[in-house]
Amino acid sequence: MAEIIDGKAVAAEIKQKIKERAERFLALRGRRVGLAVVKVGEDPASAVYVRNKIKACEQCGIASSAFYFDADIEQSKLIELIHTLNADANIDGILVQLPLPKHMDERAVLAEISPEKDADGFHAVNAGRLFLGEKTRFVACTPRGIMELIRSTGTEIAGKRAVVIGRSNIVGKSR
Repeated sequence: MAEIIDGKAVAAEIKQKIKERAERFLALRGRRVGLAVVKVGEDPASAVYVRNKIKACEQCGIASSAFYFDADIEQSKLIELIHTLNADANIDGILVQLPLPKHMDERAVLAEISPEKDADGFHAVNAGRLFLGEKTRFVACTPRGIMELIRSTGTEIAGKRAVVIGRSNIVGKSR
């Protein structure tokens, strides 16, 4: 039997919980949670996605920093920024918006993000922990969001069979 899931209502509940956690973080640490978003190139879908992430951060009380680069930036310059963000105590999460331009090695760029700040959960350490069923700080957003939507229906997931259509490194690899 099909069931319609109200994704906007689920998202509102999640955002409220995140906002409360961000407020507790601020009270304990004296600063807001910080997310750095890095976008390279002019992909229209990426522009919308980054804009929505920044808006969601504002709604939840998270400090966001956006870094925009032309598509022809050298990979070494992007990695230099990532190292700077890794060392920044006010940045708790780093997200490099994919896809990157063809001249860049996505795996090499993502590998430079500290696993403790890998907001997308794409770093090999975080993906490996997830695959092994170990606790990880970050999980890829798409599968995590899908699981939250399913959980919102009260559906018991354990023991169920599912079909995942797609060949992405992120879809189908969540707990």
